[in-house]
Amino acid sequence: MADILLPKLSQNLLDILNDEEYYDITIEVEFCQPIKRKMMELYYIYGGNISLNEYDDSDIIKILIAANELSLQDLITYLQSFLIENETNWMEQNFNLVYQTSFENDSFSELQKYCTDLMTKEPVKIFNSLNFSSIPEKLLITIIQNDNLQMSEIQMILTFIPFIKFYNLTSKEFLDKVFPYREILPEELFINLLKTFLSLLDPNIKPTDNSKPCITKEVNLKAIDSKIITSQHAKLISKWIDRLEITDESDESSPYEFKLLFRGSRDGFSRNKFHEICDNKSRTVTLVKVKNSNEILGGYNPIKWGSNGFWYFTKDSFIFSFNTNRIEDYILSRVMNGRKAIYNGRDCGPTFGDGDLNIWKLCEISGIQESYFYDYCWSKKNCYEKPIRKTENKFNVEEWEVFQMIDQ
Repeated sequence: MADILLPKLSQNLLDILNDEEYYDITIEVEFCQPIKRKMMELYYIYGGNISLNEYDDSDIIKILIAANELSLQDLITYLQSFLIENETNWMEQNFNLVYQTSFENDSFSELQKYCTDLMTKEPVKIFNSLNFSSIPEKLLITIIQNDNLQMSEIQMILTFIPFIKFYNLTSKEFLDKVFPYREILPEELFINLLKTFLSLLDPNIKPTDNSKPCITKEVNLKAIDSKIITSQHAKLISKWIDRLEITDESDESSPYEFKLLFRGSRDGFSRNKFHEICDNKSRTVTLVKVKNSNEILGGYNPIKWGSNGFWYFTKDSFIFSFNTNRIEDYILSRVMNGRKAIYNGRDCGPTFGDGDLNIWKLCEISGIQESYFYDYCWSKKNCYEKPIRKTENKFNVEEWEVFQMIDQ
């Protein structure tokens, strides 16, 4: 989409911008996404011309904030309308970010109205968003206390229950804090909870097969040095590696030690640093936390990483995702095209399949008069069984870790 917002501005201004001999402004930036935003802002300032096709929704939010700082009111109005008319699904899934941004400044009145309407008329969409668990308590209270809320109290309770980590409670906490409210809990959940916590007090009482593992098993799991996953995630990933059934409880701990090789916040978010540390390492699990969401994406590579630009065959690799704080909400996708299971290239970080999960791929974009290179990440089904994300949009990484699986 490209629109001329200020048609009366002279075309000569754009000629000045494109002139190779004279420059009235110098921009110094470190990363290429800021370059793209600056180029867009210059085209708008000089010619009233704006195109949003190449920008992620999170970048449009950043452009909106920048437009406010520059007092570009026409651009502020246009960007708000663009988001509301074209990107409602993304805004519902990232409601916390949109809400906080809209109420930081009175200039974003259209976004404020959108957020207020959504909170009142369709709150269930907020509760079902990917980053629901990160929404601040104050905002949730505001939604619940809204007198015009079009959602019953029972619906609201049933929405929140799945996010409560009952199995992390002690038996006393369960009896004192949960048991008195047994009437509002789903019957099957309450029975399983009751049997689980009673089994802690009386070993002759066994939990039902479809209930969660007993809390004593969770406590005994070996801790993992990760900022992204817990020991419960590690145990599940270990089962996927060994192709075990998820319900197999023969071993209470993971058969593998998750040895930390690489961490982005410690070693640097670059493909070069990844290759420096992880090349020639086999049996590795790659994990990334997607920025501004609850998404955790990852993949298992049984063979060695490298930098020679070749595809490598394996039938044992897989990719996966966790989409909420509930560990059972996962997607597991095993390789189908083993000939393109793993790509070892210097121009990218860990790459599973032909774009099925690609971290820090180096790509070229065209600027006004020259080309720039920048890194980005994406996931699109190609060589693995199923997509692990609900969207094929590029994403940014909040944290990145690589572990080597060591037999215990």
